[in-house]
Amino acid sequence: MSLKTFSSIIEAFIIAIIGGILFNSLHTPLPWVLGPLTFIVLWQGITKRKVSIPNFIRDSGFIILGIYFGLYFTKETLLTVIPYLLPYILVTCILIVACIVLGTLVTKWIKVDQVTSVFSCIPGGLSEMAVASESLKANPSLVVIFQTIRLITVLFTIPSFMVYVLGNAGTGGFQRASSEIVMGSGWSYLWFIVPIAAAILLQNKIPAGIIIGALGVTAIMNVSPIELASVPSGLMNAGQVAVGASLGKNILFHDLKIGGKYTIVYFGLSVLIIAIAFGLGTILATLTSLDYATALLGIAPGGFFEMVLTAYNVGGDPAIVSALQLTRILLIVLLVPVSLKWWFTRRSGIKQIVES
Repeated sequence: MSLKTFSSIIEAFIIAIIGGILFNSLHTPLPWVLGPLTFIVLWQGITKRKVSIPNFIRDSGFIILGIYFGLYFTKETLLTVIPYLLPYILVTCILIVACIVLGTLVTKWIKVDQVTSVFSCIPGGLSEMAVASESLKANPSLVVIFQTIRLITVLFTIPSFMVYVLGNAGTGGFQRASSEIVMGSGWSYLWFIVPIAAAILLQNKIPAGIIIGALGVTAIMNVSPIELASVPSGLMNAGQVAVGASLGKNILFHDLKIGGKYTIVYFGLSVLIIAIAFGLGTILATLTSLDYATALLGIAPGGFFEMVLTAYNVGGDPAIVSALQLTRILLIVLLVPVSLKWWFTRRSGIKQIVES
């Protein structure tokens, strides 16, 4: 590592920590994520300098968060979430269809092709949607830009809505569970080598593999007779800073400008999709025994870790939100690209027949 790269990393984390401290002092939602993210974005935009944050720092943050939330899975959690899966899959399918319809309709008024537009609206992983869209000859660069807009919209609206509008809408189960976990001896921390190894192995194998690997293996170990230690709060905050700063590094003013006036269109679509998701979450909470915070965050079209972290902040159940969000990711990644490829290929074939 060169001295220039090292100094850029130090610069990035000074800016990120300042942002985290300021947001934390203002009692904003997700201060240790949104603070670093905001300050890094503004710093790069104002100074025209791109900071350096190696991927291993971001990945370390994801692993810390994955282990942290995996510790709150219990046997009771697994038994509790099973009855919710069928209604959850139903409302998730409705949300996906709504995204496809909105992505298609908006192309009647703007000069963006339907495939690009639809993949820009699907609430899946940014990189996964970009790669899937490229296979259908869409514009992956625009998909990345519009998916980035969705990510920013989700990060700055859903946590704020949950905290300031709904307040602590959860049951407080997370806070009670956290008191049951003790620091443990130094030797007990060696068990965390297993989820760390799983995270690294799954990193490029499945979507969000690094956090899902750490969380899933920790959860399995936690329901076994193994006694695991807790993750210190300081380390938890450091993980959030690392992830927030890394997210901010990838959000550039230049990229948003490329999207031009359509950035406003896809921002509006993102807000509309969030509203639809919240409506479906309300229905899910009404039809089941899930509290509103857990149901809304389980169906919310955000990133896996951001929604689980928000549940942690507002008193929802992070373990159940993790299970539901994982189900949503699997549905989208396994079914949506294949289904859309079949649909658009079929439509293209019908169109060619009609034109001939």
